[in-house]
Amino acid sequence: MDKDKRSYTMSQIRKTDTKPELRARKFLFKHGFRYRIYNKKLPGNPDIVLPKYKSVIFVNGCFWHAHEGCKYNRLPKTRIEYWHPKILGNVERDKMNLKALKKLGWKTFVLWECELNQAKTEATMNKLIKKLTERLNEIY
Repeated sequence: MDKDKRSYTMSQIRKTDTKPELRARKFLFKHGFRYRIYNKKLPGNPDIVLPKYKSVIFVNGCFWHAHEGCKYNRLPKTRIEYWHPKILGNVERDKMNLKALKKLGWKTFVLWECELNQAKTEATMNKLIKKLTERLNEIY
């Protein structure tokens, strides 16, 4: 892939409102959950914040956050000296953010891109809803 084509491809990768995020948000809303998105005051700027449940949800891309055991988690064959530290940095930052949120009393959930494909979304989200319901029982 030439430099211009690579640049264009990378520019098309969204940071917010990705398809997996939109699927998760739509499912939660449909099932009566109300949330906020991208709270910049919380560590890690969570994708979905459920204040009533004191819970946050991160929707992570398998490539960008090195999802272990996933077929989408593979390093590019070119510029490994750039990609390896970048992705490891993302993983370390994720760990620090999750730790900071837990310290503040927030329950954290991580949903992976591969878990939110069309075939798996419903099962994944039903498990999440069950955990959120349990969380609400813990709080009240």
